[in-house]
Amino acid sequence: MAKLRLRIDFEPAGSLGPGKVALLEAIRRCGSISSAARELDMSYRRAWLLVDDLNQTFRQPVVNAMVGGRKGGGTGLTPFGDSVIRHYREMETEAAEALARHMTALQEEVVAGGDAGAPPRECPVPEDGSERGEQDRDCDGRKAMQRSLTKQPASRAN
Repeated sequence: MAKLRLRIDFEPAGSLGPGKVALLEAIRRCGSISSAARELDMSYRRAWLLVDDLNQTFRQPVVNAMVGGRKGGGTGLTPFGDSVIRHYREMETEAAEALARHMTALQEEVVAGGDAGAPPRECPVPEDGSERGEQDRDCDGRKAMQRSLTKQPASRAN
């Protein structure tokens, strides 16, 4: 089934997407960046950089350090951090509901791997008389796309 991924780019500050929100949710569950990073199979450095990016993006911090205590401190979400998660998840739900019929229509056109009911993809026979084997390897368009991109001027490659 098709999945919709929501990413919000804040000009010029930063972005918010499913990875950062999952990290915030893991921090809320685990109580520390390091535990959240382990849970998400992410390096501590990467997690810390993502948290720092979020804290720099917004006027208010989303995560802050908790000092001391019986467990020696940790990291927690601020009330604003909880709000960020809530807003993001609600937008995700609303977007999925609003776009469901389009997603279904497009999903119905996707060729599933090994789908016996799917019509075979047609590969035109080369007009220049070149070998069919080369054409078969090029049928999916990857080689053609690569050739097309390498022929573009350097300024258009990106």
